[in-house]
Amino acid sequence: MQSTCNVINAFVKSRSAYHNAPLTNKMCKELKTKVLRLIPPTDNGLTGQHEDTPNRHSDGAEILDATVLSLKEGQVVALPTDTIYGLACLAQNSDAIKRVYEIKGRNGQKPLAICVGEIQDIYKYCKVSVKEELLKELLPGPVTLVLQRSTVLNTDLNPFTPLVGVRIPNHPFMRRLCQLCAEPLALTSANISTHSSTVAVHEFQDLWPRLAVVVDGGPIGDHSRLGSTVIDLSVFGKYRIIRPGCAFSATVDLLERKYGLLEDTENH
Repeated sequence: MQSTCNVINAFVKSRSAYHNAPLTNKMCKELKTKVLRLIPPTDNGLTGQHEDTPNRHSDGAEILDATVLSLKEGQVVALPTDTIYGLACLAQNSDAIKRVYEIKGRNGQKPLAICVGEIQDIYKYCKVSVKEELLKELLPGPVTLVLQRSTVLNTDLNPFTPLVGVRIPNHPFMRRLCQLCAEPLALTSANISTHSSTVAVHEFQDLWPRLAVVVDGGPIGDHSRLGSTVIDLSVFGKYRIIRPGCAFSATVDLLERKYGLLEDTENH
């Protein structure tokens, strides 16, 4: 737990540096939206020292606390992941789920994924039919696994399907946030439906007025807005590609070569 906290602390930019962005702060005040900035990793690792971040610990706690509070109040927040920016709310809060669909203008028949902090959390909300070692090799990472949902999961989340996609982003802030919430987050891309995925907070600025918190983790690179690779593992011994995403080749190679799964060409 201490190492996780250290990683979070290394991500957080000091409040004084944030206050040097007058345009952003002005918009925050007008929109009543909290924009909280995270610093990027350093060249010498996530826990490297930063001369301009003397209050990393307190500011890290503030960002997490503010985000958790908004989520617990049923609000929608914007967050960086390891692939693209996302909108999140508590998956067990039916009103918050409706709000996500309204904000995105999303078709009600398109599912939301869930995000959890630990591998063991997947077993609570999903019925797992693959080896735990496989889960540990793919997660945390830029992969969404589609599994049979358990009865514990909110029935108002994707009521039209017995399946649910589950993620553990390889992003320390996201993981710690899920741990503090102690329940899954419903997660989708931070954009209007049919628009491109976003890799910087200014790209979805039109959504800010409807969000309680925007966590600015800086630009997200290297994935070309592809999002996570979505793989259906709900059928024993088989896999099906739902979205190739940014980790397609490595994921398929692992599923076939190491775990002997066969591509499911029948279940569509």
